[in-house]
This record gives sequence, C-alpha cells and structure tokens, in this order.
Amino acid sequence: MTAFNNSAFKNIGLIGRLGSVRVVETLKRLTRFLDSSGYHVIIEDRTATVLLDHGHAEASRRRLGELCDLVIVVGGDGSLLGAARSLCHSGTPVLGVNRGRLGFLTDICPDELEARVGEVLAGQYEKEERFLLDAELYRGDEVVGRGDALNEVVLHPGKAVRMIEFELFIDGHFVYSQRSDGVIIATPTGSTAYALSGGGPIMHPRLEAITLVPMFPHTLSSRPIVIDAASEIRIHIGETNQTYPHISCDGQTRAVSKPDDVLVVKRKPQRIQLLHPLGHNFYEVLRSKLGWSNRLGD
Repeated sequence: MTAFNNSAFKNIGLIGRLGSVRVVETLKRLTRFLDSSGYHVIIEDRTATVLLDHGHAEASRRRLGELCDLVIVVGGDGSLLGAARSLCHSGTPVLGVNRGRLGFLTDICPDELEARVGEVLAGQYEKEERFLLDAELYRGDEVVGRGDALNEVVLHPGKAVRMIEFELFIDGHFVYSQRSDGVIIATPTGSTAYALSGGGPIMHPRLEAITLVPMFPHTLSSRPIVIDAASEIRIHIGETNQTYPHISCDGQTRAVSKPDDVLVVKRKPQRIQLLHPLGHNFYEVLRSKLGWSNRLGD
C-alpha cells in the first residue's frame, strides 16, 4: 500500500446504488461539494435516473472509466464490486463511500464525507491493488458462459436441493473428487465475504492467493485450501449429476452448467485500483466489522 502526496484528479465519476433514499441524499451532497471545489463531475447513466435535473454529463459505467481520473462509488460493498468489474479494464482508481452494511471496501463514513473525500482529492490517500478472477464454462471446446469476480466464483446447485459431484484439478494436477453443495473460489478480497461464512480463512488483501472452500462436503476430511493466485483451477462437473449446477460471480449467476462441463477459473490480468483515506488499517477494519475485542485495558 502506497501513500501519495499529490493529486491529478480533474474528472470525477459518480456511481450510486439504486433504490436508496440515503444514497441519493449522499450523492447530491457529494455533487455539491465537488462542484464547489471546481471538479468536473460525470454521473453514471443509471445513477443519473435518480438525480433529476442534476445538470452534469452522463456516461455508461465502462465509458466512465475511460473519461474519469477517479470514480467514487456511494453504496455498499456490492455496489463497489459491480463497479470494480467494469472499471478494472481502464485502471481508473475507485473510492468508496459506505451507505451499506459492513463496508469492508467502502470505507468513508457519510458523516465525514467532505473532509475525507477532500483529503483524497488533495492527494492524501493510500492506494492498493486487488486482483479479480475470470471464470469460463466449457462444453466440449466451446465457451458457453463466462464472468468475472472481485470476491468469489461459486459453483452451487441453484434452487435444487441436491449435492453436486465434481472433480477438482489445479494446474493440471488432480486434487480430489467431491460430493457437496458446491465450492467457493475466493480472492483475498472475498475472504471476508461468502467464503468467511463457509468457514474459509481471512486473507490479507496483499496476498497473491486464492482459497477454495467446500460447501457442506459429504466428508469430514474436506477442508478449505489456499493456493497460488497464478494457478489454473479446473472443475469437471460429474457426468452422473441429476441437477444443473450454477456458476455465480460476486453473487450473480453467470452460467448454468450441464453434466461433463468444465469450469475454468484464473486470475484476471487487469486489477482494480482502490483508494483509501490515510490511516486505513486492514486489521482495524476487521476488529470493527467483525466485532473483535480491543486490546486489554482499552
């Protein structure tokens, strides 16, 4: 993580979670602050539908990354996940304002909006990179589904209440065959999300590692494993499955598999650039969000 002391932000993009009055209020407040500070504001086209008569330029999410020096996301971690998948291709830095629940990624509190955003725009921030995952579903030699994820790729039974049979290969090496409700393939960013609820380990964001967390495996010996992020993960869907397992990326279904399909998951070449106010501390975030105890005597 690197601290910067100068800034070149001129064009600022805004993305907000739809369906929230609090998000709209914060977006309006943020827009007024940016306007008064002399920045050129561009609003994502879908976000603009809840900001009537805003008077600013509009652009699609992907176009926003091409036009802006910084994109500010107002919402929860889910909002930032969606923005990250679109913006990683342009390398545009992303800053999160929390209007959600836990807020592992969106770490600016609305009560400190102007002060904290102002500090970042003045060049007082910390920058870190997070890698994403690419997922492709093969049926023979044909790609029949694909997606990308900042948190996790999940193989699961969908609405069916049936176990899935599959084989796991890492870098071409057979690891195991398994009957379970599926498997969570998570980045360090996703280690504090769905994978955590499945019993997976918490990983520091700077780790170049992927964790595979089995979901309710039909064996007591199956445990999460952590592998090199450069690995290729291949999951061969069993030919005898009586259900069609789903592949979800960051909670959104991207493909439905058939028996004998192969899911391939790799680290994505592009990365998302996250900005944090100075003083951001991963372990402090864990203590705050997960309710860990403070030091003795505090």
